[in-house]
Amino acid sequence: MSNIRERLDQILRKIKEDSFIEGRGLGNEIGYYVFDYEPKDELLVREHIKFVKDKINNSNLKIKIIEFDLYQIMLNILKDKGYLEKTIKMEKRGGSDRVLKGTKRTLRLLDDNNLLVKYITERVKGNHIVFLTGIGKAWPIIRSHTVLNNLHAALDEVPVVMFFPGVYDGATLKLFGEFKDDNYYRAFRLVEK
Repeated sequence: MSNIRERLDQILRKIKEDSFIEGRGLGNEIGYYVFDYEPKDELLVREHIKFVKDKINNSNLKIKIIEFDLYQIMLNILKDKGYLEKTIKMEKRGGSDRVLKGTKRTLRLLDDNNLLVKYITERVKGNHIVFLTGIGKAWPIIRSHTVLNNLHAALDEVPVVMFFPGVYDGATLKLFGEFKDDNYYRAFRLVEK
């Protein structure tokens, strides 16, 4: 069993492997990966993500990492649509449940025209590795399995790594080790525990 620092140190080596980029070893399809970790390690993981991005993006490698913080994307979409201030006022008046439903509807999270997925896919190029972060911050509005399912249908040419503050056992996502999400079987654990 590796500690968090040992696991983090394996990320850079793993994403530089040709088999990671080309999808070899996974039925030759581009991989979706989950790096799960204890929520208490959030700040350490954030620092390491920045380190890995800087190392890869400032190298002479053909690949580049593009990070998407789901919480920040949600705020950007709400702001661009002119709904951010309205959402804040709605929460003060009607509570969190009302905002939750309204925001999900605004983002079209369960529609074919999912604005979160559209935001990501419009910014991804063929030489990218996608890092998904902000999972815990965006919950319960944005659910990890929903993002992975919708992205898998729209983005199948570049590897995707979701940094998940919780437990992923290869089938079940359990946010913060407590909140069970729906099952998701298409992702592989990036680095074993």
